Order: sequence, then structure tokens, then C-alpha cells
Amino acid sequence: MKKATVVVHQNYINDVIKNLHENGVMEIIDISKAEEGPIENFEFLQMQDDAETCMTYELRLSRLIGILKKIKPKKSGIKAIFNPDLPEIKTVEDRGLDEMNSYAEGLLEEIEKKILNYDKKLQEYNERIEKINNDTTQLNFIKDFDFDISDIGESELILVKVGLTDDIESLKKEINALDKSTIYSNQIGSGKDVQWAVLVAAHISKKDEFLKICREKITELDFEVESGIPKDLLKSLSQEKKDIAKEKKKIISELRVYAKEQLDDLLALKEEIRFERVRKEVAKNFGKTNSTYTINGWILEKDKESFRKSLEGVSKDHVICNFETPSANPDNPPVHLKTPGWAKPFRMFLDLFATPRYNEIDPMIFMGIFFILFFGIMLGDAGYGLLLLILSIFGYFKFSKISDTIKEWSFMGIWLAIVTIIVGTLTNSFFGDLIPRFFFNNPNQLLYTFTIAGTQFPIEPLRDPLVILTMSLLFGLIHLNIGIILAIYQSYKRKDYSSLFVQHFSWIPLQLGGGLLIGELLLKMWVLETIMLYIAAILVIIGFLLRMKHAGPLGFFDITGYIGDWLSYARLLALGLGTTGMALAFNIVAQIIPQMIPVVGIVFTPIILIFAHTANLGLQTLGAGVHSLRLQYVEFFNRFYEGGGKKFEPFSIERKFTKIEETK
Repeated sequence: MKKATVVVHQNYINDVIKNLHENGVMEIIDISKAEEGPIENFEFLQMQDDAETCMTYELRLSRLIGILKKIKPKKSGIKAIFNPDLPEIKTVEDRGLDEMNSYAEGLLEEIEKKILNYDKKLQEYNERIEKINNDTTQLNFIKDFDFDISDIGESELILVKVGLTDDIESLKKEINALDKSTIYSNQIGSGKDVQWAVLVAAHISKKDEFLKICREKITELDFEVESGIPKDLLKSLSQEKKDIAKEKKKIISELRVYAKEQLDDLLALKEEIRFERVRKEVAKNFGKTNSTYTINGWILEKDKESFRKSLEGVSKDHVICNFETPSANPDNPPVHLKTPGWAKPFRMFLDLFATPRYNEIDPMIFMGIFFILFFGIMLGDAGYGLLLLILSIFGYFKFSKISDTIKEWSFMGIWLAIVTIIVGTLTNSFFGDLIPRFFFNNPNQLLYTFTIAGTQFPIEPLRDPLVILTMSLLFGLIHLNIGIILAIYQSYKRKDYSSLFVQHFSWIPLQLGGGLLIGELLLKMWVLETIMLYIAAILVIIGFLLRMKHAGPLGFFDITGYIGDWLSYARLLALGLGTTGMALAFNIVAQIIPQMIPVVGIVFTPIILIFAHTANLGLQTLGAGVHSLRLQYVEFFNRFYEGGGKKFEPFSIERKFTKIEETK
């Protein structure tokens, strides 16, 4: 990474900004926040009028796009998944801001008012339908009452109220107790949900008592309609709703024509204007003098010369470029991570943890390899691996043009599936014991045997768990020691020799000596000569003393913690046994059912197997992924990785709806 300073004559600043944006090789720094340099000699720009104009057009276009997207017919269900609608990529000319704004104004003048009026009318219709629905709901409560809605309220001689009550008997008693009053009721619902619609009336002389009863006993109805018989009103409202639906259909049809003809153009135009706005806004990060602009930023070392030549070309040599080699502190440069194509899907997992610091080892390759390996061991069934492979291949070829994320995840799924199939083949697991149990009627029958490096395969985890446990712990030891080696190398690069020997190298003699002694004294795996015993003891003492020097008395707990980290890799066996055991249990259940219920069992056995193994595949895939990540984040990264860096994010264009017309 290089720290770049660019000084350009003011007459060429727009050309330089456009060049930087299109080439996308420089991350621009806000020069006003620089901790050193002659910033007091600079004038710092605020948002320019052109940027505000672009923002205004963006907002207007966004409003129209939102309306048309909402109204555009959308595919649903399986059709939407396998054949989604993709935006049309528009070929656009390389035009100036004035020409672009003129085109935008012309387009908006032609369609904006019509679309907004249609949208306003739709909103009014929707509000009216909501009111009609509310009135219809409440009028249905009193549709059997023969009176005019306009009678509700207070007149010179009478008070009239309509509403709902839960206690009809008490209400009748109180209303009938008043002189010159009456009540009509109609039951609504039944059981616990029973209510009564009531119409009550009283002479004006009983106003206070009447209103008190109504407040306590009645939930009054509220209508938008002002007059009419309830039954007649329901008919008229129903007809009005149908008429509105017809008008809405016409408007939606018109808007869909606009969506079909104009939506892609609007999206492309908005993207063009957004690029121009970003170019205008970026100038606030520059320093300005009477005749020049100064731009600070980061570029990759490999782009240094091409960067210089490109700027000299667009500015006709009215530019000066200066490059400095940064230090990790205090410059804190961004990090550019090179990732092989096969490992790109795993970059997301590293980002979830932390981005490497500048000049820190990028663990992506090791993380990807061991994630794939550990996942395959933990899922460990060739049948599940085959299903995962088919789904991943389908996703890769079907959706690669739709989504880069789906493409990358599908590519990762292919790797995971291949290792899972290999592990399943080595452990005689294909949907558990499905084939020997159902096709050979002997779950113990082996379909194949072969020998690799003197070891006979397949190894069945449920019968020989110690073999799988030994392999799991061996992989764990390899994984942890790769982390230690990376830590040693990283300390060497930083010339931090104290940490190299005391903190990291101390694990090497401790493991070598400890392993020799444990194998001799506890596990009885070998017999060491006296000299080897002394060497092993000396190695342990050296490693132990180095740990004590690094962490003091707490160094002892570092050692026990390391052993705990190593034993964590036993989860490879545990989850592998879980997958096999669950698959075996499902197969047994599916085999027993036909014996218990012969006719039904024959039909339902395949269904049970499909659903059970699908559920097991989902659960075990999730478990294998989570636990494999845990081994990376906790056990592996704890050896050497700090993180806390920031990604290199150059000032660049990411086109989604447009492409520049190629010049001949």
C-alpha cells in the first residue's frame, strides 16, 4: 500500500475526479482530518450547487421508481425463485452533467406529473375504500334497524344513540326505567363472543340520565356516512367500492405501461446522476489553493505507475503525484486482501470476525481449507454430501448471473459436498445404513472394503469411535500448530523477537517434550532411551519457563487452556456420530413402520425417510458449519490473529443498471 498525494491544476480537477472514479484504484482521504501537513493553507469546500441539483433529481427519480416498482407485476412462488425478473442494463453515453440534467428534466416533465397524479388518485381511492370498509363493518351491525342514520344524535325533542353492548339485560332495565325512552336490540355472534347491536332513544328531558347510561353501557358506532337507511347504505357503499375498483384497475393498467416502458430508463438515469453527485461531493475531501487542488489517499503499490500516467494523460501533465510508504502506526493504512477464487466465499466468515490489520497475516487460505475439512468430517455422510453437491451445482449454474452471493455460496457448497462425500465413503455412511438395511436386509453388511497406507477402510464411527477420535485430535494438533507457526512468522516479520521466542516458540518444545513423556509414561505407546527421556524433560522445562516468563504464574493456565483447545477438536467425532446416529435412527423407524402397519407403512416409509433425512441434513449442516467456524474463531485465531484493520475501499463505480457505450 502507498500513501499518495496528488496536486492538480484547478482547470483539470473535474477530469481527474472522473478518471479516479472510473479507474477505482484510489481510496480518498479527507484532507481536513490529516494530522500533519500544511492544512492551514488550504480552503475546504462545502457541498457544491451541482451536488444539490443531482440530489434533487435523485429524489424525484426515486419517488417515481418507488411508485412504478410497487405497481409492476411480480412473479411469485417457484417461478420467482427459478426465473426472477432482472433489470435491463442500459447502454448510456459518456455525457456531461448539464446534458444529463437537461435529459432528466425533459423526461421528468413528460411523465412525472402524470405518474404522481395517478399515485395520488390511488392513495385517495385506497383511503376511501378504507372508510367504506369501516362503514360497512359497522352498518352490518345495525342493518336490521329501520331508521335513517341522520336521526342519530340530538334534536329538539329526542336523543338517539346506536352502538354495541355486552350486557343487554342491564341496559334494557336502565333504559326502560327512564320515562319516554325506548330500546331496540339485535344479537351479534354467539357464545363468549356474543354482543348486541342496540338503538336507544329518549326524550330530551332525560338527557343527563340517558347520556350517563350510554357512556357506561354502550360502545357507540362511528360512521362516515351521514344519512340513509342502513340496508340502502350497504348497497350503495358496495356499488361505490366496485366502481372504485374499476377506476383503480384503469390507473394500475396505465402505471404498468409506464413501468414497462420507463422503469429501466429511470433506474439507469438515477444511477448516472448518482455517479455525478458522488463526484461532486468527493471534492469536499480535497484541499484547495488559489489555483490547485490537493488530493490525499491510498493506492496499491502495483498501481503506482499506471495511476501516475493516467492522471498525467487526463490533466495534460498539469499534475504532480507523490508516493510514500506508510507505517502501520500512526498511518493505519487500509488493507487490501488478495483472495483466490475458490476461497472468496469464506471471506465473509473472516469479515464476521475481524479484518486483518495492515501487515498482519491474512488467515483466509488456512481458514478455508480447514473449514471445508472440518465441515466434511462433522457432516460425514456421502448421501447428504451428494444432495448438497446437487443443490450447490444447480445454484451455481442457475443463479450465478442473478446474485454473486448465491454464486459464491454455491461454489463453497460444492467444496463442502465433495469432502463430505469422501468422508462418508471412508466411513461407510450413505444416509446412514440406508442401502444395506433396505436393499440387502442386513445393516451390518459392508458394500466395499479397501486399504490406504496400511489402514483398512471403511471405518465405521459407531463401531470404532477411538479411531475417529484419534484422527480428530491429530487434525486439531495440526491446526493449532499451523496457528503457532503463523504467529512465529508474523513476529519475525515485525522483528518482535521477544514475542517470537517467549510467547509463541515456547509451545514447540513444550509440545514435543510433553508428547514424548506422555506417550512413554501414561499411554505406553513407545519406550524411550534414557537420553531421550532427559531431552524430553529438558524441552518441557524450557517451554514451561518461557511460558512463565511470558505470563508469570498464569502461564500454567495457558498450558491447561491449550490442552482444552486441543480437546475441543473432539467435536469432530461428536458431530460426526450425531449425523450417523440420527440417520441410523430414522432408518430403523422407517423399517419398523411397515411391520407394525403393513399397508400404511409401505406407502409412508419413503415419505418418512425423505422428510426425516431432509430435516437431519438441515440440522447437521447448520451444526457442522457453526462448530467448524468456532474452531477457526476460538482455537485457531487465538494462536496468532488480532484483526481490527479496515478494508481498502477505493473511490470507484459499481454499475448495476448501466454500461458505457463503447467508442469505435
